[in-house]
Amino acid sequence: MKWFDRAPADAERAIAGWLAAEGEPAYRVRQIQPRLWSRPVASWHDATDLPHELIARLERDMPVPRLEEAAKQVSRDGTVKFLWRLADGASIESVYIPEGRRRTLCISSQVGCAFGCLFCATGRMGFGRHLEPSEIAAQVREVLLDPALERPTNVVFMGMGEPLHNWVSVNVALSILNDPRGIGLGARHITVSTVGVVPGLERLARRPEQFSVALSLHAPTTAQRGAMMPVERKWPIPQVIAALKAFPRRVTFEYVMIRGHNDADADADELARLAREVGAHVNLLPLHPGGTPGFEPAPAERITAVAERLRGRGVNVTVRRSRGLDINAACGQLRVAVERRRVGAK
Repeated sequence: MKWFDRAPADAERAIAGWLAAEGEPAYRVRQIQPRLWSRPVASWHDATDLPHELIARLERDMPVPRLEEAAKQVSRDGTVKFLWRLADGASIESVYIPEGRRRTLCISSQVGCAFGCLFCATGRMGFGRHLEPSEIAAQVREVLLDPALERPTNVVFMGMGEPLHNWVSVNVALSILNDPRGIGLGARHITVSTVGVVPGLERLARRPEQFSVALSLHAPTTAQRGAMMPVERKWPIPQVIAALKAFPRRVTFEYVMIRGHNDADADADELARLAREVGAHVNLLPLHPGGTPGFEPAPAERITAVAERLRGRGVNVTVRRSRGLDINAACGQLRVAVERRRVGAK
């Protein structure tokens, strides 16, 4: 297994073993490991503290994996959307969102998604494959290597794919992101967003770090949610709520407001009941226009009314504004747009 696909503690041991086999002194671990994640290099040739002959062997045995920037869009509000091309030709997206002192990077965990939420552009693509740990964490690494962007303060698994469906890779990627020998982000600044994959929630809850958890809820009843999100048939809301109670930190409900589907007063009342059951914070998000044919964003006045109704029932709520409205910022939109252009050019 390549060093970049290992948790930092495992990578450290693997580097030490390689150095010993190469007849190199053990102290070179302290020179090499930071170049993986904490002080990344675009290639080993940039590691100028290493001898040229060792750099040549590193390039031979453990070349630095890079993501190819297939497309990049910059919004007037500062949001940056990336489309990355992977080594096998597949593509994924990341979104960099600056807001005051906070710089959030939204990353992907899969090519496409198997869960088929009807209002999600990625869900309509179907499932391609799981990402490797290095492909997940490399989305952060590429931003660290970009001189035009500041270091992310927060990372959220809210890009393409369902992170808890790809637990093996996401589990390692979480360690890479959090460990001081990796990227070194605090656990509370790393959020795993899930549609409610209960076995994955149970595994995540057993980790000692206090990673943040967000449930993509989007409908307050089993009937409504099942009509939009097929996952509800396998892991219904009561089962998901029970799994969330194992987390010591307050969880977040992500709730995309969709006209005529989940924006009624009765929906707000049931959402408040669920939020109070686990002490959840609710993020109300306008549906990003254009990403999901057949669904329309709820009007601003309905979002405001739902927010006030939730607050009146003792629920903490934040109304998020749409970012990147002038670019393809909704999950999956940029990939769809680029693929259409490629097909049209043939």
